[in-house]
Amino acid sequence: MTELLSRAQLNRALLARQHLLARHDGPALDVVDHLVGLQAQNAWSPYVGLWSRVAGFRTDELADALWARSVARIAVMRGTIHLVTAADALLLPGLIAPLYAKDLLVNAAHAAGLRTLDVPELTAAARALVEAEPRVTTELGRLLAERWPDVAPSTLAYGARGTLPLVQVPPRGVWGRSGATTWTTAWTWFGPELSAAAPDLADPAVLAAEQERLVRRYLAAFGPASVADVQSWSGLTGLRAVTDRLDLVRYRAEPSPGAVREREVLDLPGMPLPDPSVPAPVRFLADYDNVLLGHADRTRIMSPEHRAFLASPNGVVPATFLLDGRVAGTWDVPRDLSARGPVTLTVRPFARPTAAQRDQLQAEAAGLAELMTGDAAEPRVVVVDPG
Repeated sequence: MTELLSRAQLNRALLARQHLLARHDGPALDVVDHLVGLQAQNAWSPYVGLWSRVAGFRTDELADALWARSVARIAVMRGTIHLVTAADALLLPGLIAPLYAKDLLVNAAHAAGLRTLDVPELTAAARALVEAEPRVTTELGRLLAERWPDVAPSTLAYGARGTLPLVQVPPRGVWGRSGATTWTTAWTWFGPELSAAAPDLADPAVLAAEQERLVRRYLAAFGPASVADVQSWSGLTGLRAVTDRLDLVRYRAEPSPGAVREREVLDLPGMPLPDPSVPAPVRFLADYDNVLLGHADRTRIMSPEHRAFLASPNGVVPATFLLDGRVAGTWDVPRDLSARGPVTLTVRPFARPTAAQRDQLQAEAAGLAELMTGDAAEPRVVVVDPG
C-alpha cells in the first residue's frame, strides 16, 4: 500500500520547495527559474516574492535583470502575468498555447468579434507592428483597427495577446519606475540567438518531452501534488497522459476537510519530505503568490474557513502572511511611497496572535517595510487586533 501523507507533511514539503522554510542563499534568478516564474500581476509582486525567498535580496538585483533581458514579464500559466527567465519566456507561451486557443473561441467579451476575421492574419499584422517598435495596448488596438474597422480595438489587441508571446518591456516592472504596459514579442526582445535555441514545439516528440519536463519542474517546486493540481496551476488539461509516461512516486494524501476519499499525489523520485514538526518561520507573501495558486486543493496551506477572508468580487488575491506555514492574515502598504512622512505597513491577522507570534510578525514585517519604502519615507508596522 502506498504511503499516506498528512496535510502537515504536504505543507512542509511545499514550504521547503518554495524556499519559505529557509531562504535561498544564492542568486534570485535561480529561484525565478526553480519556481517556473513568479506571479507578477502587479509590478511590485515578484520583488516581495523574492524577498521572502532569497537571503539578502535587493530590489536592484531584479530591476537590473529586467533591463539586462535575463527575465521578463509575460502571460503564461493560467493566462496570467508572470516574471520568468528568458528561456521560459521563449518556451512557456508555446506550451500554454492550447489554453489561449480555447479562450479565443469562448471569451465572453472578445470571441464574437474574433470569429469575424482571419486570426492568423491578425497575428501576423500584430507581430509586424510590435516588432517594428514596442506598442502600448491601446496603440496596438488602434493600429489594428485601421485594417479591421468593424472589430473593437480592444478585441484586436486581445487577439494579438492570445496568439503571440508578448513581453512587457521596461520600465514597466522595474522597481521605483512606472510606465504604460508596452508590448513586443519575446523573439524580438531576446534576439535571434536565444530564440533559435528554444525548443521546436512543432515537433511532436519535442513537445511531449517539454510537457514532461514542465510536470517535473512543477513537482520540484510544488509537489507532492495531484494531476488536478498541476492542471490547475498551468491552466492545461489532459496532463494525466503526461504523468503516466513519467517515473514518479505515488502517495495517498489525507482527505481535505469535508472530503470523503483520499487523493493520489505524485512526486519525483528521491525528493525529501521534511518532518512535519519542523518550525516554519513567519513569511509575508505578495498578492497572487505562487504558493497560494499552485494547487487545485489548497488545504495544505490555507484553511477552508479562511478562504472567505480572501474572496473578492473581482478575483483579487490580497497580499497575505504565513504563521506556522499557513495563511493567517493579510497585509498592505500604501502604493504611493512618494508622499512625505511615515509609511505604514498594516498587518491584519485573522485571529489574535500569541505574544510570541506578534513579536515574530513585527520583526519580519519591519524588514518588509524597509524593502517597500526604501529611501522614500520612514517605515512603521502596525499589527491590527482582529475584532
